[in-house]
Amino acid sequence: MPFPSSHHYHSLLKSAALLPPYLTPPTPIISFVPIALPVPDRPVPLEIRVTFPAPAGNIADTSTSSTTLLPIILLSHGHGGSNWLSSHHGYAPLASFYASHGFCVLQPTHLSSKFLGLLGKPNQEGLLKDMAWQSRAEDMAHILDTLDVIETSVPGNMLIGRLDREKVGVVGHSLGAWTAQLLMGASNTDPRTGVHWRKLEPRIKAGVVLAGLGNANGGRDISETGRTAYIPFYGGEFERMKTPALVVYGDEDVGPHLTTRGADWHGDAYTCAPGKKDQLVLKGARHGLGGVAGWDAAETKDESPELLGIVQRMTWAYLKSALFEGDETWSEACKVFRELARGVVESKD
Repeated sequence: MPFPSSHHYHSLLKSAALLPPYLTPPTPIISFVPIALPVPDRPVPLEIRVTFPAPAGNIADTSTSSTTLLPIILLSHGHGGSNWLSSHHGYAPLASFYASHGFCVLQPTHLSSKFLGLLGKPNQEGLLKDMAWQSRAEDMAHILDTLDVIETSVPGNMLIGRLDREKVGVVGHSLGAWTAQLLMGASNTDPRTGVHWRKLEPRIKAGVVLAGLGNANGGRDISETGRTAYIPFYGGEFERMKTPALVVYGDEDVGPHLTTRGADWHGDAYTCAPGKKDQLVLKGARHGLGGVAGWDAAETKDESPELLGIVQRMTWAYLKSALFEGDETWSEACKVFRELARGVVESKD
């Protein structure tokens, strides 16, 4: 099957080139890092990377800059075994693609990051317990609270007045997907204490869950390792996760370190959560989803420019339609994806 080609994209993009935005040349982007946001009682400032389309005209002359508002994506990194990807230095394949096609991407370094080296210390207390899972969601809320500061922190006034506060989406991978699920209304009850915790963020209008956590099902679906090493977030409660979401996972993403079930465990946020949800199951994909965490990453066991291209384009199309009323990009992308026979896409209301 012949596929279109373009020097703007990887030569091995293959069938992904048939998906929106097709081979539209990416807009030049600017990535500014770090912006350090002070947060009371947080052991270190909240550092973020901001990636966004370059202003139109001469960037030194802000009077010629584009006035088009940029929808916002909060991008939450996973945990993983790498030294760099679990921070604002990771997930360039997603951040760059989203920004080059019209979004402003805000990436924090969560307290669970190996980059910070805060976890694993003796006598962990407060925010640093249990892989800092609660503080990750709180990080995202704080970012939304300080958008004015973020805009003014980028040099040259290149971001001032460009953020669309009414169009906010969240994307998370792996442990970052759990962060996204919490922000969209999922919750957790600590099996050790019975304490219930929920952090719904109403400013987030839609989200993407990439290889996310499934339901504990009263502990019945959790493996022995999951019961001991990943408490208390070893399984979500999705009964109140009403925010529209796209749930994405690979049909070969089997994780016995977490669950006794197969790859479908990662789809529980679609199966169990109420409200409008979409699901994308990718044939042959594993936990890395083709390489979302970084280019040529050793921890990605299914490295594939084509698979990554599909994830980039399908998630971008979903967020575009979810945040812009009347936009048909997602429907168009789903139609093409079904013809490619690279997996299954479905939806429910």
